[in-house]
Amino acid sequence: MPTPADDRPIAAPRTSPGSTGAGAGRPAWTVLDRVRSELGSVPHLDAPDAAPLPVPLPSRLATGELALASVSVVMLAAGRSPATIDPHRVAVAYRSDRFLTLDGAAPSVWSPFSGFWRTTDGWIRTHGNYPHHADGLRAGLHLTDDADADEVRSALAERTRAEAVSAITSACGLAVPVLAEDPARDRALRALPLLDVRGFDSAPSATPPPSITTALPLRGVRVLDLTRVIAGPVCTRILALLGADVLRIDPPQLAEPEWQHLDTGHGKRSALLDARTARMHELLSQADAVVLGYRPSALRRLGLDSDELAERYPRLVVAQLSAWGVEQPERAGFDSLVQAESGIALVESVDGSTPGALPAQALDHSAGYLLAAAVIVLLDRRARDGGTWHVRTSLRRIAAELLGMPRRREPQPESDFDVEPHLARFVVDGRTLVTSRPALTGLEFAAPHRWGVDHPAW
Repeated sequence: MPTPADDRPIAAPRTSPGSTGAGAGRPAWTVLDRVRSELGSVPHLDAPDAAPLPVPLPSRLATGELALASVSVVMLAAGRSPATIDPHRVAVAYRSDRFLTLDGAAPSVWSPFSGFWRTTDGWIRTHGNYPHHADGLRAGLHLTDDADADEVRSALAERTRAEAVSAITSACGLAVPVLAEDPARDRALRALPLLDVRGFDSAPSATPPPSITTALPLRGVRVLDLTRVIAGPVCTRILALLGADVLRIDPPQLAEPEWQHLDTGHGKRSALLDARTARMHELLSQADAVVLGYRPSALRRLGLDSDELAERYPRLVVAQLSAWGVEQPERAGFDSLVQAESGIALVESVDGSTPGALPAQALDHSAGYLLAAAVIVLLDRRARDGGTWHVRTSLRRIAAELLGMPRRREPQPESDFDVEPHLARFVVDGRTLVTSRPALTGLEFAAPHRWGVDHPAW
């Protein structure tokens, strides 16, 4: 079993289910305090007096505590009490891909080209859910277009870890080495903001401030969603849940997997548009906020760099997330890859050598909730004080936060509970869709639209 790094505390045993001691919520409120200091002095972001029951996401790392903190921040930003949070609801929301069905059938979530692979001197992790990434994986290994997973396994078994990663990434595939955690690197990352907020001077907005006391505090707010996969869509799904008019834009040439879109598309409209067109900038000129989820280098090439947007569109709230951070602008990534390279996969190893994983795509989900909270707070600040606001985070920064939280010597056992009360049912184009209900209690999702069916217009 992997031993925790010397400067990573082991969580104290829980003394009672609702205890607010070190093992039952305090790590969550430490994250909450950090976020509150980074977002500024906002009266309604007060830490609760007592923690809810633990979120059942069993792992050595404090996955449940991170989830609790992330959802609590959004609840507080929206003027709601985290004391109402249902920990089982949060666990189901974080594991939503496990519960989604379409006409009673569960989709195939992972491609056979996504996973851990053994090389001559260690493990690598690949991501091939998108066809072009699977093509890059095979091309980098000099395999035919119809090569299967067994052929990939054989090809990787003959290469070193470094050779395999270099070959795959050179062919535009996605692969990272599975590494042990680097405490010094994580400490350096934790010295940076979890939510990096910057303000730019501009005139006060003529739009009335969104009220945090109403049921839907973002009613009337326009949010342009330029994100994919999980983290960004989770963020904008929350904004839609709180009343925002969210318009998701995707490039026409890159289809989103159907299940993935339906899992995070609730309450949003979905349109296809080339980002280089004048129409895109018309949409930006009329938006209150934009959420960016593409690589920083790709955004620059599209004329959507966050600094450029802030200068071109005064009073816009710009929220940006990436896998690796702006320090690695060309690098693409996903939650599973960040887990592998940051050391999380080896911390969660069952036998001390074979890589493991968190019980959910927790880096993605937590990034989405935290970024949504920042957007809510910054929209309120913009309306009160004026200015153009920018906030950014990354999956790697979230990973560093998790690796610095108290951990357990062994994962908690799986919690056996009835998931049915935490599932929602919709009919989308005549098909029955089952997804998770919102982690934010007291609110319900609107049905997602089919991908790309709406017009690119407010």
